[in-house]
Amino acid sequence: MSGRERRSRRATPAAPTSWERVADWYDGWVGDRGSRYHRALAIPVALELLQPAEGEEILDVGAGQGALAPYIAQRGGRYTGVDASPRLIAAARRRHGAIGRFVVGDARRLRDVGAIGGARYHAAVFLLSIQDMDPLEQVLASVASALRSDARIVVVMTHPAFRQPRHSGWGFDESRGLVFRRVDAYLTPMAVPLKPVASEPPTRSFHRPISGYVNALGAVGFAIDSMREIPDLPPEAQPGKRGRALRRAHAEIPMFLAFRAVRG
Repeated sequence: MSGRERRSRRATPAAPTSWERVADWYDGWVGDRGSRYHRALAIPVALELLQPAEGEEILDVGAGQGALAPYIAQRGGRYTGVDASPRLIAAARRRHGAIGRFVVGDARRLRDVGAIGGARYHAAVFLLSIQDMDPLEQVLASVASALRSDARIVVVMTHPAFRQPRHSGWGFDESRGLVFRRVDAYLTPMAVPLKPVASEPPTRSFHRPISGYVNALGAVGFAIDSMREIPDLPPEAQPGKRGRALRRAHAEIPMFLAFRAVRG
């Protein structure tokens, strides 16, 4: 760690929406290469859309403990991870400091993070992080300022149309033998407290409709050119009609939404 990075870490407090308070739990859950969902679903689709080329500068926004870093390094990319949690960045440096650069910084104000530099990055990635950041418009304007004129942004997130925290869930129609997804709210943006970890206060997830992301990207000069909707992992085997219905629902109702946006 350079002297500048040590000073930056001391001087930069965690943003109000960071996962600083649950950093130890999250680091243990994700580990070096990502959780089961990271490895099987989120990271593969992020790499498919990102297509990092050798020598490209990639900025991972809300990087946590840097689970994406080894995958970028394997493809010859030059990885920088930024996160508002000093404890998660410390974990990232322990795990992946030899292959990536990690910086404490608020995604809303990247211009204030000296280690990020100017408009140098070929791409930015939000890997299951954008729904923990608010306000969206300020975050995207900040990230756009760190990107080159021909850059791209890749976002992977839980699907806003089907996976709203506390406002969606599974149901079973016995008469039709169908497992369905119940949706209580979608169009209204909201900040939803998530289930607390141990004795820590809950983190928050910021729900927005898909149009909110499309329009916020358009406002900073980016347009979506590719999108993926990723189904859930297969459920544990269950016998009978309900088990068959659950397997079908997991295969048909997306868990994640991923998209790439390009400048211009």
